[in-house]
Amino acid sequence: MLSFVIRRFALLVPVIFVISLLTFGSGHLAPGGPFDQAGLGRELPAPVIANLNRTFHLDAPVWKQYLIYMGNFLQGDLGPSYQFQGESVSKLIFSPVEPHAPFWDSRFGKSAELGLIAFAIACIVGIPLGVVSAVRQNTWVDYLALVFATAGITVPSFIIAIFFMVIFGVDLHWFPVVTVDYGDWHAWVLPSVTLSLGLLAFLARLTRASMLESLRQDYIRTARAKGLHWRAVVLKHALRNSLIPVTTVLGPALAGLVTGSFIIEFVFSFPGMGQFFVQGVTARDYSMVMGVTLFYAILISCANLLVDVAYAVLDPRIKVS
Repeated sequence: MLSFVIRRFALLVPVIFVISLLTFGSGHLAPGGPFDQAGLGRELPAPVIANLNRTFHLDAPVWKQYLIYMGNFLQGDLGPSYQFQGESVSKLIFSPVEPHAPFWDSRFGKSAELGLIAFAIACIVGIPLGVVSAVRQNTWVDYLALVFATAGITVPSFIIAIFFMVIFGVDLHWFPVVTVDYGDWHAWVLPSVTLSLGLLAFLARLTRASMLESLRQDYIRTARAKGLHWRAVVLKHALRNSLIPVTTVLGPALAGLVTGSFIIEFVFSFPGMGQFFVQGVTARDYSMVMGVTLFYAILISCANLLVDVAYAVLDPRIKVS
């Protein structure tokens, strides 16, 4: 198992390198720079722009800028923010908004907390829904689950968000629509449920399809012929094999939810990393875009590594492949 993990971990290095090249190159291919508008609604004088470019090494050749940035990145420094003068990207992402506040009060902490809640909802509801739908195939339970799953996948998340805001926030007054008080659990319900629906519906459909395939296998018929209880056959034999394709999407999905959903955070004015990234793109804040993208890539790569390890646990034959 250790050699298996080491081999998979070694593959992360070229992946991060390629992503850093693509992100850095695409950001610098666009004309202009981060200080052309400076977000002030007016043009800065040319001497001021030249001085700022010299200060942040933006007047150097692109390859040299890349080496400088990656050298700092390997030391844990995501670079200075051009949009927020005097602040580093690392501090803006990971530092709490208020002094002496806990870590989860940071932008990444807020997005991670929201993502973990949404991920838990998706797994707790989506996987059992797919199992029940497969076991009760072609019944009203199956049809209802399919309608729900199809709607969750096809309807855009911002439409669902607006629908929830109008029904449960404006009409029924059950939950706040926009708030700054996230110490109250009511404030988390609408954004977390909305964020979870897409993954929940996908997990339900994927689990159903995988379970139906497993239930038609010979070993299931053999287990039933031996007199095993139907519940034991489903949970112990069919479900374990069915979770292998489901596990494939859980790792990247968790990383994606934890790093923040741009649309959901924007609609609910949630103070997470999604809005932060959009602001960085708009302001041409190269360090911000690079830092968030590389951090996201590392999370995705680590999530895929955990998925590979989970494969080996669910099916030991994968370790030798």
